[in-house]
Amino acid sequence: MKKQLVVIGGGAAGFFCAVNAARMNPNLHVIILEKTNKLLSKVKVSGGGRCNVTHALFDIAEMCKRYPRGQNFVKKTFHQFFTTDTIEWFKARGVRLKAENDGRMFPVTDSSQTIIDGLMNEANSYGIEIRIMSEVRSLIPIAIGTEGGKFHIELSNLRHLTSDFVCIACGGYPKTSMFQWLQSLGHSIAEPVPSLFTFNLPKHPITQLMGVSVGKARVKIEGSKLTEEGPVLITHWGLSGPAVLRLSAWGARELSVKSYEFKVHINWLPDFNEQTLKEQFQNFRISHSTKKIINHNFGFLPNRLWQFLLEQSGINSETRFADLSSKTENIVIKNLVDYVAEVNGKTTFKEEFVTAGGINLSEVDANTMMSKKVPNLFFAGEILDVDGITGGFNFQHAWTSGWIAAKTIASL
Repeated sequence: MKKQLVVIGGGAAGFFCAVNAARMNPNLHVIILEKTNKLLSKVKVSGGGRCNVTHALFDIAEMCKRYPRGQNFVKKTFHQFFTTDTIEWFKARGVRLKAENDGRMFPVTDSSQTIIDGLMNEANSYGIEIRIMSEVRSLIPIAIGTEGGKFHIELSNLRHLTSDFVCIACGGYPKTSMFQWLQSLGHSIAEPVPSLFTFNLPKHPITQLMGVSVGKARVKIEGSKLTEEGPVLITHWGLSGPAVLRLSAWGARELSVKSYEFKVHINWLPDFNEQTLKEQFQNFRISHSTKKIINHNFGFLPNRLWQFLLEQSGINSETRFADLSSKTENIVIKNLVDYVAEVNGKTTFKEEFVTAGGINLSEVDANTMMSKKVPNLFFAGEILDVDGITGGFNFQHAWTSGWIAAKTIASL
């Protein structure tokens, strides 16, 4: 008699658990339950449709620093399945990955469909049963003994399943009903809050510059220690880009408490502070007194942003360095190295949102991904209170946790 594994969630972690468990133990019958009609939906949209599979970091200690929540947990799991294992796993199935300058890794095809096809082919080759539009309503352990027992699973379509093993991999969204049946199993939940979101600046004039990108800027949240440096993108609703997304990840809980209303301080020229930039202005006032300020972009900022900041400082296109008053000079310097904007709300970053929160990590064995409360119940991916910054880190956690769960299940 074949034993049965039911994986709840048809995303990256769920698929990885399913295909690896089926491969490692041919006597397993594996079923994937997906509540929507879309499989691997985050894989599809990640990286603008290219799928940011992982990150080219090969030192576990360094990799762990990219996780605002769950650092100690992934420090243990990465010893079993890490970046190099992810690269080799996909390579063995004909999917080669490449690293970009910022460390993000994508399939050489630059298409997420390559990853989806690889996982679907693997599922088909091992006879994995996939059921879409199958939302779990309840999960009840039955005949549990010291060695575990079976599970009774009730689905939304009035169907029922019995399974020997269950892997829950349906994280990534704060779904009240889902957490209710998880809590009924005795598990506690770290409250889910959004992560990886952009900052809304309603009716702020800077949004007129939508599409302008700054290669390096420093963004700080007022009244906190939260600060990040990196690319910033101005959008029609506010601020985005890697620096902002990383801030949203590290500050997920803190910004939630603020109801996403706070002030940001932006240094558009992070190689300067007020004092050093003032020295530059004074040098230019001496050596280029007759030159127009608009033609001397100190930090090679995008022209539209440079013009905007000058206009905001009361400087028109004809103003020369010799015409600059001390008061106006101080205003423009402030706008360049400490531009303040009021954030009021957030916007989910496309469909690549991440949820901070989930199953408390103290209740899960990092070596096996098994629940410490319910034998033969496993967790993988974002359902756990683990989340990384943008750049492929969340997918690496999905592959790692899915693989460990699969390995454990296959050996039981």
